[in-house]
Amino acid sequence: MKESNWAATHRPGESGSHRKRNLIAARYDVSNRGNGMATTTEHYTPAATAEPDQREAVFDIFRRWGYLQAALDPLGQYLAPEPFPAPAPEGEFAAEARAIYCGSIGAEFMHIVNTAERQWLQEQIEQRLRTPDQAHDRTHILSDLIRADIFEQVIQSRYLGTKRFSLEGLTVLIPFLDTVLASSSALGVTTGVLAMSHRGRLNVMTNIIGRSAAEVFARFEDVNPRSVLGGGDVKYHMGATGEYRAPDGSVIGMHLVSNPSHLEAVDPVALGRSRAKQTRICESSRNSDCPDQVGRDQVLPIVMHGDAAFAGQGILAECLVLGALRGYEVGGTIHVIVNNLLGFTATPEESNASRFASDVAKRLPIPIFHVNAEDPDAVVQVAAIAAEYRHRFHSDVVVDLIGYRRHGHSEVDDPTVTQPRRYAAIKDHLPLYKLYAERIGVDSEAEVQRVQDEFLEGQKLASRARTKPRLATTPDYWGHYRGGPLLAEDDIATGLPVERVTELARLTTVVPESFHIHPKVKKLFDQRLEMAAGKRAFDYGMAELTAFASLVTAGTPVRLSGQDSQRGTFNQRHSVVIDIETEAKYVPLAHAADAQCRFEVYNSMLSEAAVLGFEYGYSRDYPEALVLWEAQFGDFANGAQIVIDQFVAAGEAKWGLLSGLVLLLPHGYEGQGPEHSSARIERYLHLAAGDNMQICQPSTAAQYFHLLRRQAMRGWRKPLIVFTPKSMLRHADASSQLSDFAAPRFLNVIPDNSVKSPRRLLVCTGKIGHNLRVEREKRREESVGIVFLEQMYPWPEEEMQSALDQHLEASEIVWVQEEPANMGALTYVLPHLRRMAADRAVLSVKRSASASPATGSAKAHEMEEKTLIDLAFGA
Repeated sequence: MKESNWAATHRPGESGSHRKRNLIAARYDVSNRGNGMATTTEHYTPAATAEPDQREAVFDIFRRWGYLQAALDPLGQYLAPEPFPAPAPEGEFAAEARAIYCGSIGAEFMHIVNTAERQWLQEQIEQRLRTPDQAHDRTHILSDLIRADIFEQVIQSRYLGTKRFSLEGLTVLIPFLDTVLASSSALGVTTGVLAMSHRGRLNVMTNIIGRSAAEVFARFEDVNPRSVLGGGDVKYHMGATGEYRAPDGSVIGMHLVSNPSHLEAVDPVALGRSRAKQTRICESSRNSDCPDQVGRDQVLPIVMHGDAAFAGQGILAECLVLGALRGYEVGGTIHVIVNNLLGFTATPEESNASRFASDVAKRLPIPIFHVNAEDPDAVVQVAAIAAEYRHRFHSDVVVDLIGYRRHGHSEVDDPTVTQPRRYAAIKDHLPLYKLYAERIGVDSEAEVQRVQDEFLEGQKLASRARTKPRLATTPDYWGHYRGGPLLAEDDIATGLPVERVTELARLTTVVPESFHIHPKVKKLFDQRLEMAAGKRAFDYGMAELTAFASLVTAGTPVRLSGQDSQRGTFNQRHSVVIDIETEAKYVPLAHAADAQCRFEVYNSMLSEAAVLGFEYGYSRDYPEALVLWEAQFGDFANGAQIVIDQFVAAGEAKWGLLSGLVLLLPHGYEGQGPEHSSARIERYLHLAAGDNMQICQPSTAAQYFHLLRRQAMRGWRKPLIVFTPKSMLRHADASSQLSDFAAPRFLNVIPDNSVKSPRRLLVCTGKIGHNLRVEREKRREESVGIVFLEQMYPWPEEEMQSALDQHLEASEIVWVQEEPANMGALTYVLPHLRRMAADRAVLSVKRSASASPATGSAKAHEMEEKTLIDLAFGA
């Protein structure tokens, strides 16, 4: 089709219709690959005599569809060129546009709605790619490639048969990161937070993060195994800290986040850590007018992904949205797909339903660059554009580096079994540094030898190591906090004078006089003022906000997020009020005092995994804050089980990383069905060991108050799992008097002081205990005592022994729970009680074992509940 016809039928800016594209796996001979090496776009000069409108129309077609015919696969076996939706134009303008948009770079940006962003990207691409060879120091690029490849070769020669998850085939990642960081340093970035899975991790540690080769090689020696019995992690999961030194001499503090083999689980953790670091920058300025963007400009998150993981793991899609939402934004993340066109043994058509692994990101208005990883010049051009775009527009950007994997999934795997043709081609394919040296006309032998000698010397040092080197340095702000075992000194006082509690409670209800508050919320606030005056008992919502007020006014920031957390799932919180005329929001506790700390509460997106991972990450870099994540219902945390297992429960044991994150999990059997009853207490108890976390179920509003304050105030930093009530949130039996907040501290066990000589002692936790108390009063039963276990883990040995010994006349000790026999705390608690009961009988009352947590019938629930209570009282 001639250019004039395109100009007549396709207006500039007109959107073409997308169609479903199947991956074409047939071999494609990339025409500009020459000697196995991708080549950079040729230089074209625009024709001076062209009509601007005609040229623009042609260019618009290639801006929109050129990526479909870009030469992206270095081996030419996948990603065959795909036709445009209509025949591509021909002629001088088309040749000029094709050279820019169909070379080693495929750019997708025309789906971005913002005209300024789209125009900027267009100008950058068309200006930079006309003279790519002059933009960067090619000898520096070559040095990066040499270091990346030789690092892998030294490991291969010295630690043959050991897994390392080599970067070979995508060593261009090192000059890419180098360029991103150098460009970002010039733009004001002072801190980099990197996240990645195992492939290339050790290479990045050495060549980007700044750890010495000897430190990394020492991990292969596996010295002093007794130091990590039952703990530690494999070397390619470990985090690292260091410094990146830019060419201009500036320094970026680097943090590579620890990550398990759940490849994308680290994504939200890195975002949360970035957000916390950004917040710290603003807080440290001691300027209340400091805009959040100051921190965003100084902390750069870079997240690296595998191609199969980017397409296949949903937490990545959650994070793409999360990072653009208020309360979670980080000023944009640079996402890098380290794309070897294989997922373990799966080919692209088995891993991804569309042409590119990155297509999941096209639902968002962010640019996507596909780059042939064998063209280092193109790669560093895109790296510079990505860094500048992120800085200018505070938006995510995706860079898809398409290369290959020289070895199997790991170095002990034989990939020729599943991809024989591809690996026949890889076998004869030269390392990138050799191809690039030949292309730019540099003899690299001397530098190769020097780098090899350097790494071999590092390996010798590592072979003499007697201890495992620490690859990360803990920031100074962790100096006041510790992990390890729970000590007696950690049982701190949390009570406050009644007068102070009254003052704080009133602060939770203050709104501007001109604010039009909802009549129902006004009534609630009036009731809360009565609570503050001691005329009404405190419910959980008021106790919680009073605890928050006590913290933010005393120097402890508070951050809470979750689905519907501003109001509260059960209408219990109302930490944010809304003007009924303007819908403007007001947060009373954000205005509690002139010199207070931050109080933040956010309604999260409908995600558990990404949001919990984010808050865990935030808690890692803001230990001074009380950071809470709330599940809408406790069992919804199932959706974040990977984050709970890998980070919350095991972070300290595997990586030596502490966190004070609080999980609020509504729990209680009230006849609302299998999905709204149980927070799965048993799962957390199964994960509990080595004082790795705290698991509590406070039975009263005041106990909840003391628990939150204890978590924030003591230096022992461990995750806190709190099973919060639902129906008991406002129940009189769970409410507390003003004087209860002046009690010294949280009680791990609440003994029964109301009975004198019980024959049977019931031990329970949460709502069932209140039900038993009500039934005991109804029956006028004086021979049954009821003990509340408020902290299940760590097991409160002394307090429980004291509560049991208080009633030695009780011949039976009965554990009572709402949950089925195969759930709840039964299997955890019974061994403890039997050990402590001496010669007394230890029994249990529970629902029958079940595959489902609860019945879906309200009437069946009532029948079961009545039977439980009858059995508990010995009927």
